[in-house]
Amino acid sequence: MEAVNYLLKFAFDALLMILIVRFWLQWVKADFYNPFSQFIVKASNPLVVPLRRIIPGFGGLDLATLTVAYIIATLKFFTLAVLVGDSLGFLAFYIGLLVLIKQAGFLLFVIMIIQALMSWVVQGYNPTMMIFQQLTEPFLRPIRAILPNLGGLDLSMIVAFLAMNVINILLSSSLPFWAAL
Repeated sequence: MEAVNYLLKFAFDALLMILIVRFWLQWVKADFYNPFSQFIVKASNPLVVPLRRIIPGFGGLDLATLTVAYIIATLKFFTLAVLVGDSLGFLAFYIGLLVLIKQAGFLLFVIMIIQALMSWVVQGYNPTMMIFQQLTEPFLRPIRAILPNLGGLDLSMIVAFLAMNVINILLSSSLPFWAAL
């Protein structure tokens, strides 16, 4: 049963990450001709395009992708709860929203870690590095505006990591079974 749980979590998380990145790419107006962006769009098109006919975008936000991501997050929690014998009813819709927020925060954390590692290794232009910079800039720019200039040393990622951990702790304390998600 643990193996089935693990595989289901992996499948739901991978799909959620692709959908969150697609929404995020459109939100930051990233380069959609980038190979990374093309992969994300082509991988998520089968789920998003049919719903786009029903749910239009609003204010430059892809609401169809966000809706599909919310449905997948809710299905993740509902499926895993059913497997262990829990029935939560309407609480699953609220927890689906929390799962989506947690997954987006985890994805931001992973992208910032990869971006930091790539900054030490990659020399010159790298298309993936450019997309990661476009994705993280809206979160790091306000922090950079507050922090003093330390002569080339950018501590904005460390401050962002601390803030994200505080948010994760606050979310985790709101639900006793949060760690199981």
